[in-house]
Amino acid sequence: MRGPLSLTTIAARPDLAPIVARWIWEEWGRPKGRLIERTEARVASRTAQLGLEQCFVVLEGDTPAGTASFVAEDSDSRPDLSPWLASVFVDPAFRGRGHARVLVTAVESAARSAGVPTLWLFTETAAPLYASLGWQAAGAIVEQGRPQQLMRRDLGQAP
Repeated sequence: MRGPLSLTTIAARPDLAPIVARWIWEEWGRPKGRLIERTEARVASRTAQLGLEQCFVVLEGDTPAGTASFVAEDSDSRPDLSPWLASVFVDPAFRGRGHARVLVTAVESAARSAGVPTLWLFTETAAPLYASLGWQAAGAIVEQGRPQQLMRRDLGQAP
């Protein structure tokens, strides 16, 4: 049975940092040889109330279901671009329920509140999802030797 959906932040719920860090590390950090402790420290530091850096967590009932972050840097190949929607992850048990949309919208709202005109992301497989949320293709990049779709969101537009 599904519980009610809610959104929180690592600033409000620092106890969720280890769970979020494990998701991010398993998905992206471990394959790159990163230490989980480094990932957890980065997640735990994303506690801004306004502006950079923030980490959001969607909850289904009391259970953490997914995460996304608003960060200054996310791309080794495009350090000229900032800020980023990063680390969008929904636990496989909770996929297909609209949680990614909630998370992306939360980061977009945080960026708008901070006066950010353009937000960036890159993805290997989820370009159609982001396009459905109003993101535009902005070329191809290579991250850690893998081709990725670079995307941008001009925040003056509604999805």
